[in-house]
Formats: sequence, structure tokens, C-alpha cells
Amino acid sequence: MKKVVVGLSGGVDSSVTVYLLKKQGYEVIGVTMQIPKEGNSDAVEEGYNKDILDANSIADYLGIKTYVVDKRKEFDEIVIKYFIDSYNNGRTPNPCIMCNPMIKWNALMEVADKVGADYVATGHYANVVKLPNGRYTLLNAKNEKKDQTYALFRLSQEQLARTIMPLGNFESKDQIREIAKEAGIIVADKKDSQDMCFIPDGRYANYIRKRTGKRAVPGNILLQDGTVVGRHKGIIFYTVGQRKGIKLDLGRKMFVKDIRPESDEVVIAPIDDLYRTDVIADNINYMAIDSIPKDLRAFAKIRYSHEGAYCTANITEDGLLKCTFDSPQRAITKGQGLVLYDDEGHILCGGEIIAGGET
Repeated sequence: MKKVVVGLSGGVDSSVTVYLLKKQGYEVIGVTMQIPKEGNSDAVEEGYNKDILDANSIADYLGIKTYVVDKRKEFDEIVIKYFIDSYNNGRTPNPCIMCNPMIKWNALMEVADKVGADYVATGHYANVVKLPNGRYTLLNAKNEKKDQTYALFRLSQEQLARTIMPLGNFESKDQIREIAKEAGIIVADKKDSQDMCFIPDGRYANYIRKRTGKRAVPGNILLQDGTVVGRHKGIIFYTVGQRKGIKLDLGRKMFVKDIRPESDEVVIAPIDDLYRTDVIADNINYMAIDSIPKDLRAFAKIRYSHEGAYCTANITEDGLLKCTFDSPQRAITKGQGLVLYDDEGHILCGGEIIAGGET
């Protein structure tokens, strides 16, 4: 019997993953990660404890052994530091991109090695595929609305080779909830978790100020020609493409076009001026391919919610990934992922955007 370690978060997706793998004949062991969470009320702390309690209850109900792995120190040193540094440097990070390979998968594989498990598994909506060239990659989930391949583009070949994702071929979340109800799983109707799981109230700027002990530095709001038109309360409150918080009467809607951490300036512009054709990324992780051939045609996403668009990709002399889109894309944002797919939906590679949306 093959043994698999499953990331059990206390939610419906991971619970159904355990259930499905057991039905397939695997010996399943659960792993629940303990990470830091912030909040200003007892309800937040109780909610955090409830996730672990839910995971333990699910493990008992489904008849599997489970471990709680304390990853608070690593999460703080890697994910939270990256998160805070990014905002302080005018970038908009996606914490999941850092957490998945460096915290979550590492935790699962550590336990898998200790208990002699062949595989690790999660409740993500994606498919792991081994290609004819011998490389592992991710293929888009059938449920397009829930597809999570974008947030997983940094997984290594070693991690992918041992990963199972049973939910990738389900076409709707309703199917998952129905399976949970039929199986009698108590969290069948539990709400989905938030992207920033460590900041339950979503007030990331206040979180950064609290963690650093520093007040946000106010600065000037500029037009593209350098004209000062107002003041802002700190660059950590803004991201490229944002309109909220720009309380200026300039006769037309204005959006954040650029953030300049070196001078604490925020540049605003009309929406039409936020479109760019070129984007550059570094820290490239290859999946379906191990290099970028000249003028590679690909389908690329510049953020999780981006519908994607076709582009031509190349590697620059400096070793950076440069993509030129067939049509201009709105609000290309430093700190987000640039993820390239082939026409079938396999991830080719991805990197972190370092240029493309600035003035």
C-alpha cells in the first residue's frame, strides 16, 4: 500500500483530498501547519485554533493519524519578511508564491521522509503532469475559476515528482462540497480560506506598521510630468492599478501608475496610461522546459486574477525573462509573478516581475 502525507488545513478541499485518497487505497497521514496569525480580537485567535481543531476532528472522523507541525518561526523569517520588505520597496507581493515551495511543501516532505511516505498531497486545484521530456509541470485545473497553478509556479522538480493533487479534475467547487456532505465531513459548508491567511482582517498596511514598529512615511502624489497634486499617508497603502485612497478632484479618475520607494512618491495617471506591452522578471523557475528558446510564444499571466494574454518571451543578456505581449496589459505590477503557459495549459516557467509598470 502506497503511503501519502496530506496537508490537512481544516477546510473542505483538504478534507475531501484525504477522503478521495483513502478511497483510492492509499495509507494517508495528515499534516497541519501552525503559522502565525494576527488580529485585534479574541475571535481571530479562536478562529485560528478552530482550524487546527477542525483538522484534528476530520482526521479522527476519517480514521487517519495526523501531525501538527509548528512552522511559525520559518514562516516569520521567510514569508513575512518577504511580504514586509516587498511593500516597503514599492512592490506588491503574493505570499502564497513564497509559502508554497518554501514552507508548505517543505513541511509535507519533511514528514513524508520521517514516516516513509511515497507522496505528498494537497487540496489545490491543479494537475501534476510528467511530460515526455521527463520534466514535471502543472496543468490547469478543469475548474477554471478555482485554478491555482499560478500560485504554485515555484514548486521544484523534486517537489512535483512526489506530489498528488486529486482535485484538479473536478469541474466545480460544488462537486467537492457534495462529496464532503455525502461522506459526513463536518466542514462541508466551511468558507474558503483567504489569500493572506496570516492577516485574517486583510488590513495589511496596519499589520506591517505593527510588525515593524514604524509609522508609514507620508509623501507626495505626482502626475506623470512631476507635478505635485497631493499627499499620501505611506507607500505601503498603495499598489499599481489602485484607485481607492486617491481622494483628489482632478476632473477624471486617476490610478496608481508607479511607486517610488527611494523618494516615497506615488505617481498617478488615467487608466489608459497604465497599459504596458513589455514585462521583465527575475528568479526564474522552470517547469515544463529547462530553458527559454529564442522568441518563445506563450500564454502569460501577470497576476492571479489576470485572464492571461499571448506574448513572445526571451532571455535577456542579463539572464532576465522578458515578455512582449501582443496587446498592452493593464497595471503590470512589480512583485507579482509572471507565469508562462503553453496552449494546453502546462506551466512553462515563471518569475517575479521587476519591471514593466513603472513610469
